[in-house]
Amino acid sequence: MIQFDDVTITYAEAAAPTLADVDLVVPEGELCLVVGRTGSGKSTLLRAVNGLVPHFTGGRLTGRVLVDGRDTRTHPPRELADVVGLVGQDPVAGFVTDSVEEELAYSMESLGLAEQVMRRRVEETLDLLGLAELRHRPLATLSGGQQQRVAIGAALTAQPRVLVLDEPTSALDPGAAEEVLAALQRLVHDLGMTILIAEHRLERVVQYADRVVRLVGADRPPLVGEPSSVLAGSPVAPPVVRLGEAAGWRPAPLSVRDARRLAGPLRERLAGLSPAPPPAAPAETLLRASDVVVRYPGTVALRGVSLSVGAGERIALMGRNGSGKSSLLWALQGTGPRHGGRVAVDGMDPADRRPAERRAAVGLVPQQPTDLLYLESVRAECAKADEEAGAVKGSCRELLDRLLPGVPDGSHPRDLSEGQRLALVLAITLTAAPRVVLLDEPTRGLDYPAKERLAESLRTLADQGRAVLLATHDVEFVAEFATRVVVLAEGEVVSDGPVAEVVTSSPVFAPQVAKVLAPQRWLTVREVSDALGEVTA
Repeated sequence: MIQFDDVTITYAEAAAPTLADVDLVVPEGELCLVVGRTGSGKSTLLRAVNGLVPHFTGGRLTGRVLVDGRDTRTHPPRELADVVGLVGQDPVAGFVTDSVEEELAYSMESLGLAEQVMRRRVEETLDLLGLAELRHRPLATLSGGQQQRVAIGAALTAQPRVLVLDEPTSALDPGAAEEVLAALQRLVHDLGMTILIAEHRLERVVQYADRVVRLVGADRPPLVGEPSSVLAGSPVAPPVVRLGEAAGWRPAPLSVRDARRLAGPLRERLAGLSPAPPPAAPAETLLRASDVVVRYPGTVALRGVSLSVGAGERIALMGRNGSGKSSLLWALQGTGPRHGGRVAVDGMDPADRRPAERRAAVGLVPQQPTDLLYLESVRAECAKADEEAGAVKGSCRELLDRLLPGVPDGSHPRDLSEGQRLALVLAITLTAAPRVVLLDEPTRGLDYPAKERLAESLRTLADQGRAVLLATHDVEFVAEFATRVVVLAEGEVVSDGPVAEVVTSSPVFAPQVAKVLAPQRWLTVREVSDALGEVTA
C-alpha cells in the first residue's frame, strides 16, 4: 500500500539530507510505527506519503514514493486526498471550520459526497472517538486533547485507505489515548486500513504495531522490522522494554501484560527494598491560589480551586481532557481569565504586575509554544530572551543546548520540529529564571532522552528554590519528575498527594513499571536498576 524506493529528502539550504536511502514497504492492513529521536525526520517521512513533501515544503526528493500505486511525484496532495488522510502534530493548524460537526463533514464535502452519506459517517465517527457530547461545540473552546480527537475524526470521515498520524496521542489523557488507539486497531483489523504513526509515547502504541521503522540518522538507512527486535537496545524504547532489558528478559516484552507474566522472580528480588523516600515538605510557600473560578461561554472550567505550591516542589497537574488544567495555569500566570478567587506569588497577584515583573515571577510555557515565537531565527529568539531577561549573553542558547543539543542557530523557528520548538520556548522562558515555572504539556514531541534532560533541568530549578508546576498526560514523565500530583476533574481538585501514592492507586495514571511490579510501589526503571545494583554490590 505504501512503498518508499531509495528515497532521500533534502530541504533547501540544508547541509545534509533529512532522510537518506529509505526503503520501506507497508502492506495493506498493517499498523506501522515510526520512531526516532526528536528532529530525526519522522514528520518528513509521514508528509512524503501524501505528497506534502516536497510539493508544499520544497526541497529535493530522489527515489520514489508510491501510495496505492500512485506516484507522489505526479500526484500532488489533492489527487491523493481520497486515499490518504493526514493528521499533523498541530491539529488547530488544520481546522477550516468553526464547530466539531462542521469540521467532521468538511473533508466529505470537498470530495462531493451525498448528504445522507456524510450524515451517517459523522454519526459513526462521533461514536467511534467519543465526541458525541461535543458535536455542537466551537473548536476554539475545546481542550488540546479534544481538538486532537476532532482532527483524527475529520480525517476518518473521508474513509481513506491510508491514515497517517503524527503524534496522535500527545495531547490525550491516558484513557482517551487508549480509546483512540483501540479505535485505530479496529480500523486495521476489521476494515483493512493501513495506518502509519509517528509517536514518542511508545508505551501507549508499541503493543499495537505490526512493524517499526526506526530512524537512526540521515547518514544511515532506517531499521525496519518486528517491534521487539528494532527497539532492543534503542534509546527510544518504552519503559517496559527497558525494564525487561534491566531484568534480563529475552526478548523484552512490549506490553504490561506480557511483562507481568515474567515479573514474579523480579518482584522476589525487590522484596524488602524500597525506592528513595520522598523529599521533605517545603518550608516556604511561593504560590498560593484560593477559590479560583474560571468560566467560558456554556461551561465552568474551574470551580473554586485552591492550591499552594512551595519552594522546591515539582508538581504534576493531571486529569482528563477538559478538566481545567490549562485554565488553571493561565489563571495562575495572571494573563488568563479569572472570574473569582485570589492568586499570589511572593505575596503579589501576577495579574497586577507589569509584563517584565510577571515574567520574573511566573513563567508559562503554553500548550502551543509557537505562539511565543515571532523572530526570524533561533539565534534571534535566544538573543532577545537574553536581552529581556537581563541575562548574560548566550544564556538562552546554553539552556537550549542542555535541553536539546543541535538545534541550528540559523533555522526559522517555524521550520523546526514540534520538539525543537518546545525546547526553544522552554529555554526562552527559563532564561528569565522565574520563581514559579508553569508548563502545559511540556513533553509533546520530545523523545525519551530529551525528556530525561528536561526532567533534570526542572529538578535543578527546584533545587535552586523555585517551584515547578506542569500540566501533563505523560504518566511516565510524571514518574520520573514529580514529587507531588494534583488531579483535577470537572474543574475541581479530586486528589492531591505524593506521586507514589496518587499514581499507584490509579489504573489510568500509573506508569508501566508500577503496573508490572504492583503491589510493590516502584515507579521507574531507574529506581529498579538502582535497587538491583545495591543488592549485587
